[in-house]
Amino acid sequence: MIKYTEFKQTRVRYSDKGKGRAIVLIHGFLGSLEIWEEFSERLSKKFRVIAIDLPGHGETPCIGYVHKMELIAQCVKAVMNHLQLRRYLLVGHSMGGYAALAFADLFPENVSGLCLFHSTALPDSAEKKTGRDRAIEAVKKNHRQFTYEFINKLFAPENIGRLENEIKYLQSLASKMTKQGIVNALEGMKERPNREHILKKSDYPILFIAGKKDSRIAWEEIIPQIKLCKYGSTLMLEEAGHMGFYEEKERTLNAILRFAKKIFRGEIKKNLA
Repeated sequence: MIKYTEFKQTRVRYSDKGKGRAIVLIHGFLGSLEIWEEFSERLSKKFRVIAIDLPGHGETPCIGYVHKMELIAQCVKAVMNHLQLRRYLLVGHSMGGYAALAFADLFPENVSGLCLFHSTALPDSAEKKTGRDRAIEAVKKNHRQFTYEFINKLFAPENIGRLENEIKYLQSLASKMTKQGIVNALEGMKERPNREHILKKSDYPILFIAGKKDSRIAWEEIIPQIKLCKYGSTLMLEEAGHMGFYEEKERTLNAILRFAKKIFRGEIKKNLA
């Protein structure tokens, strides 16, 4: 299940489960392919599912000093080229969504559909860029303390007690990251451009999954983006923060499963035409 390939003279770790049409799961900031474990297992009963450790995360080392979203997209493409897969559904969580949009910008011919999971096509505001700079300073002082506090804040407050074990697991995964890996990702997210043009010009379906209680990406900013899409849809999670695949696991898993089935059967375009 766990395999490796090479990108820019760096060993990239990925998992590959199931058979059939392909879904690519792209984790977010401080994550790794392990966060998708249950999704990979269940989705692979119907599809081929690939999850990737992005540069500086999991067991994939850093590449340089800034992990731009374009670099991450090229890393994902290297894995898919290695597997000789041509078209696939991209599911990107948070930073993974930024990378998925960069992928769609660079390699549109390879995209069958796009799921932006607690993610946005908008760039960082001036305020968010300042916040990234503060985060970088905090990482340099004590990166393990930073990851512990950051992950806690990704969940809606009322879900923290219920998901205590899951939060500890995510914190343990993030604690293995190096300072450089965390800083590289923060710098890359800070530099990303506006990619609303991808939403406007894409001829494939795009699903937004957003949390009403998300402290990182306000659900209000997602609504106008959905309207830009030719084949756009949304799942609004009333009880979730930024981690819907834990906070509302069954709803999000079933939504992606339905979305994938409709994409690969060509039903979404037919229904919305």
